Amino acid sequence: MQDTQIYDVLRQGLWIATITSTPILLAALVTGLCIGLFQALTSVQEMTLTFVPKLVAIVAVFWMSMNFMTETLVSFFHSQIIPLITES
Repeated sequence: MQDTQIYDVLRQGLWIATITSTPILLAALVTGLCIGLFQALTSVQEMTLTFVPKLVAIVAVFWMSMNFMTETLVSFFHSQIIPLITES
């Protein structure tokens, strides 16, 4: 395997990681922003108020996007990794 192939697969792998993590990160960002705004408006400074809703949102989004993530990772594995393994 050549260096260019390694770098190309690494670049594609990092892009797949970015694509699959985006829904969860966006859910955490939006939930944190809403909770932060709520805390600023009401002056309630409770740590569990930020943690529990973020956790619930992350788990819900992960559960909803699990099929997309699995299909994306399996497709990457079948189209990029297996041909490199069989080529060697």
